[in-house]
Amino acid sequence: MAKSVNRVFLLGNVGKDPEIRSTGGGTMVASFGLATSERSKDGQGNWQDRTEWHNIVVYGRLAEIVRDYVKKGSKLFVEGRLTTRNWDDKEYAGRKVYRTEIIVNELSLLSGRDDGGAFNRPSPANAAVNEDQRPPAGQDDYAQAAEISDDDIPF
Repeated sequence: MAKSVNRVFLLGNVGKDPEIRSTGGGTMVASFGLATSERSKDGQGNWQDRTEWHNIVVYGRLAEIVRDYVKKGSKLFVEGRLTTRNWDDKEYAGRKVYRTEIIVNELSLLSGRDDGGAFNRPSPANAAVNEDQRPPAGQDDYAQAAEISDDDIPF
């Protein structure tokens, strides 16, 4: 059989707070919707956004990270694989229901403190962190001494 690949990369925003639960064996599971958008021009030249919603499922340690740091509006980069589950609908006998999900194996939190993301939560662990990101005095002397002009830029 030929080699195959099942890999998904998504960059998007969480649609609502993740749902957290545990399996019968005690493994933590987080699930949530992730929205990605595609922008294109319509016939009149106006920009139109089309949003696609993806069902995301995260297990184990990554689910704990989701529980602690991810909420509605958080920007995430996820890497995982596609899987499709099916079951018989209890409401309509004989009807199969299908759900395609992304099972995540890598997760990057991209929301910053000012983006309304999950990093706004104060906690004792980071309460004393110095948030002043300015370099100490004297470190920007090199930038001032370089004196770059428009003629130095190649484009």
